[in-house]
Amino acid sequence: MTGQDGSTVWKVLGERVVDDTRRLRLSIASVELPDGLRFEQYVLRMPKAAIVVVLDDAREHVLMMWRHRFVIDRWVWELPGGYVDPDEDPAVTAAREVEEETGWRPRNVVPLVSLQPSVGTTDAEHLLFVSQGAEYIGEPEDINEAERVEWIRIDSLRERIAAGEIVGAASLVGLLHVIAFV
Repeated sequence: MTGQDGSTVWKVLGERVVDDTRRLRLSIASVELPDGLRFEQYVLRMPKAAIVVVLDDAREHVLMMWRHRFVIDRWVWELPGGYVDPDEDPAVTAAREVEEETGWRPRNVVPLVSLQPSVGTTDAEHLLFVSQGAEYIGEPEDINEAERVEWIRIDSLRERIAAGEIVGAASLVGLLHVIAFV
């Protein structure tokens, strides 16, 4: 099948749901390629997530969380963030998640970019925000999110990325933006 602009488009013949929860919908799609080849592919759909790059006033540090991710069984640095509740403004989600996970209140939350970390099989939009400055309001409310919360020097980010300490797509996009433009 050729799209309106002359490009190739995969045709979805059908999709059946395997599991459907408040945090994900897993299905199997039957698809047909432009050359006629047909096959099935798993499709994962997740709610939007809001993630925040919080910079300190001097713009020399970024607020990050050191946490264990059981799925990949690794300790990694990540930016704070979480799922957007239904009918919640993503900027409100972003600020709320920073407070809950780190104990810091961002002074402002400005949209940066929307990204899809794995477009071949997953619809999981990540809305990335940036904040200039934050106020400490106390210990994090959510004790399950991070082993520790730290202000990481921006000039150490390239080394941490190269060492595999930062691997999450949204964290990488946000931090690479900081490295390039701050």
